Amino acid sequence: MQAADSSSSATRPVRHASKHRLDEDCILVLQGGGALGAYQAGVFEALSKVYREPTWLAGISIGSINAALIAGSPPHQRVARLREFWELVSSSFPLPSSAAVREALNDASATQTLMLGVPGFFSPRFPPAPMQPRGTLEAISYYDTAPLKQTLERLVDFDRINSGTVRLSLGAVNVRSGNFEYFDSAKQRIDVRHVMASGALPPGFAPVEIDGEFYWDGGLVSNTPLQYVLDEPGKRRRVVFQVDLFSARGEFPTTLAEVTEREKDIRFSSRTRLNTRNELDWQVLAQAAKRLIAKLPPDMADDPDARALSHLHCDVAVDVIHLIYRSKHYESQSKDYEFSRQSMQDHWDAGRADMTHTLHDPRWTQHKHDSTGVHVFDLTSDTAPPSGAAR
Repeated sequence: MQAADSSSSATRPVRHASKHRLDEDCILVLQGGGALGAYQAGVFEALSKVYREPTWLAGISIGSINAALIAGSPPHQRVARLREFWELVSSSFPLPSSAAVREALNDASATQTLMLGVPGFFSPRFPPAPMQPRGTLEAISYYDTAPLKQTLERLVDFDRINSGTVRLSLGAVNVRSGNFEYFDSAKQRIDVRHVMASGALPPGFAPVEIDGEFYWDGGLVSNTPLQYVLDEPGKRRRVVFQVDLFSARGEFPTTLAEVTEREKDIRFSSRTRLNTRNELDWQVLAQAAKRLIAKLPPDMADDPDARALSHLHCDVAVDVIHLIYRSKHYESQSKDYEFSRQSMQDHWDAGRADMTHTLHDPRWTQHKHDSTGVHVFDLTSDTAPPSGAAR
């Protein structure tokens, strides 16, 4: 569905959106997706203006970069910092409005990225990886991400991140063990290495060393941090805005290029759907177990099975509001590494419009804030009936 006009997002009054409560956590969950990450910046802009600032941000890959820019900036500067980053990494490659020509020039812009890199983000290695000494980081990656390190150190205030004002969680994969790991400001000090490790997608980027271990992009295991957010214990009601950059639904491919695009969409979105379904089902079962234990007679309180069920995390209600970027018909399999300025702005505008539309949808503004249970909302889909039912 073509979302509401993005220009209205900054002017619609807050009273039309569902009012937030002070006793809830507003959590922004950001998926990986390269150049498509500008969509998340637009989502945040609308969220912060229409609803509230998040209290917790969780990200993977480009989602980690956006999350760090938000958490590491004062509230009044967050949108400006996101804008500065995305204008830095996007080129002013001229793209006309004609859809037929736009597709070809999008591909040309992506080719430019592959050959020349992205300013403030990454640059091609010279000599290239096959000519580098075996066993070095230069030999196992095509690009140097030193520009990203400099950009993050300039734009992100890591002291603010570690102050505890906003929680930041970043997903990465241990190269040696293959285990998924989260770097969490509630549990450790976060610095630029943790952000870069979460976005170190091979073979483009080298793994990042942290305390003697090397880490790759968390998207190799799971492209969304929702599972981590729901597994973490908490006492306050949670409103989770899950922002995905790849849609599971799409047209049947007619060319090899379209096959590549559909494969990429399915590969990354299917993990999101699987994790979302499993975690929400788990929450429903855990809450059902808690209600069942409350009905047991007192003499069964020490039953081993009852004690085991009592340890399940199920104390808080959860609303999950799902936003998914849906590709334009002129975008191709290169959409996640096509960094033209026009595409960046298109993605940003789409995110802002989708978030504004969602926050003003009656199914969201009028839903009851239950003290228990799990509710899932997908209010921007145009390929299936929107949902907002409790689970």
